[in-house]
Amino acid sequence: MLIISLILLPGFVRAESTVVKKDNKTTEITVSALDAVKLAGRMVENGDIHIIYDDKTGKPVNTNEPLPRGATIGYGHLIKSDEDFRNGINETTATELLRTDITTAEHAVKNNISVPLKQNQYDALVSLAYNIGAKNFANSTVVKYINNPNFHSSVYPNLESAWKAWNRSQGEISNGLINRRQNEWDMYNRGIY
Repeated sequence: MLIISLILLPGFVRAESTVVKKDNKTTEITVSALDAVKLAGRMVENGDIHIIYDDKTGKPVNTNEPLPRGATIGYGHLIKSDEDFRNGINETTATELLRTDITTAEHAVKNNISVPLKQNQYDALVSLAYNIGAKNFANSTVVKYINNPNFHSSVYPNLESAWKAWNRSQGEISNGLINRRQNEWDMYNRGIY
C-alpha cells in the first residue's frame, strides 16, 4: 500500500492530491506531461536518430539544400539559423531541446495565469502554450476563462470550446490537433495523462 503524505507550507494550497504554489512560480511540468507532449508532437526518425523535417508537411528535408522555413527536429524544435543538425540528433538531445524549448511555455503559463492551479491543470496549459505559442496563449480566450470565472465569450461558450478551438494548422482543421486538444483537455479537466 502506498501512503502519500503532504506537508503544507506557507504560501501553498492543497488541491486534491497536488500541492501548487499560489503564485504558480515554482511549479514545473511533470515527466508525465513532458512524455505526453512527446507523444502528441510530430517527430521524424531514421533508426535511432531524429532527423530534420518540415513542420508544415512532416516530411524529412534534404539537408544538402537550404533549410525551409519551419525546419524542425526532435519534438518540435524549430531550428535557428545558427544551429546545425544536419547529422541528426539522438533521443537525449531531442529531450534536452524539448526541455529547453518548453520553458517558454512554462513562463507563458506562469506570467498569464493568475489563479492557483492543480499540477495536471498546469501541465495541460504548458502543453497548450508550447503548441500554440506563448503569444497566442497569452492572448487566448482560454486564459481569460481561467483567470475570470465570470468571463463570457460570444464565440466560445465555455473553457472547453475555447481550448478545443485551437485545432487548425495552416488554416485547415487538423485531426492531429483535434486529438491533441482532447488529450490536453482530459489532462486539465480529469488528470488523465
